[in-house]
Amino acid sequence: MNLPPTVTERAFERLAEIGAADQGQALRVAVEGGGCSGFQYEIALDEPQEDDLVLEGNGQKVIVDAVSLPFLENAVIDFTQELIGARFVIENPNATSSCGCGTSFSM
Repeated sequence: MNLPPTVTERAFERLAEIGAADQGQALRVAVEGGGCSGFQYEIALDEPQEDDLVLEGNGQKVIVDAVSLPFLENAVIDFTQELIGARFVIENPNATSSCGCGTSFSM
């Protein structure tokens, strides 16, 4: 069974910290062609569209467009904070390889 992506509590908490919902914004996670491995993640604040899958938690929203959804089945959207910086990350079980930057992958 194909499951939609899930979002960690830590990711929803970060969206609340930056006040995304207060600004009418949601975290858009999309997959586009390109990058050094064939596909790349596009992560940005955006307004939900009619055909988006909306994942909600902690009063916040993460949205995925219909074209990107098959590439993100069973993925986990998280937020990490390390010495080199803080960012939203995607753990994607569909990716067969990824590059060092973590934003590009192949299937």
